[in-house]
Amino acid sequence: MNSFKKIGIVFGLLAVLVSCQDKSKPNYQYMPNMYEPVGYETYSEVGILPDAQEAMVPPANTIPRGWMPYGYENTPEGKELARVQLSPLDSLQRDANLVKGAELYDIYCAICHGPKGKGQGTLVKREKILGVPSYDDAARNITVGTSFHTIQYGLNSMGSYASQMNTEEMWQVSEYVMQLKQDLTK
Repeated sequence: MNSFKKIGIVFGLLAVLVSCQDKSKPNYQYMPNMYEPVGYETYSEVGILPDAQEAMVPPANTIPRGWMPYGYENTPEGKELARVQLSPLDSLQRDANLVKGAELYDIYCAICHGPKGKGQGTLVKREKILGVPSYDDAARNITVGTSFHTIQYGLNSMGSYASQMNTEEMWQVSEYVMQLKQDLTK
């Protein structure tokens, strides 16, 4: 078959396809699944995953990746048990942890507790909230463990910050709070 016949056949097929085309709807779809979506019922047996495994509850005793459970309960007794806990962060990177803790403290804590930890933040000065303690208050006896416990669960009118910071960031802020307490007692 010579090349002119091949070209003629190709043009002939194209002419047939073009002449039969309906302007309101394409008559030929190269990849139909690109044009027409396939819907799946969320909890149906027929879907991408077998046995309706879509959007199910995770298995028991599993934790999300990157999150570590906190071993103390949200009770006064749990806070007292947390009092003796030390920071698990690397002590060789203490300066880097304090720098990061200072950044996070300025974002989340300084608005109420003040930049120096005296309990005189902007909201306290404007009398929007009352009763924010200074870190050097001897009656509070703040430790790095109780500071973390308070950030994790909240205390009194202070809510939990566990949804805003990960575990490492909460420990960094706790270490920075202890640094502020040390600076206030000098």
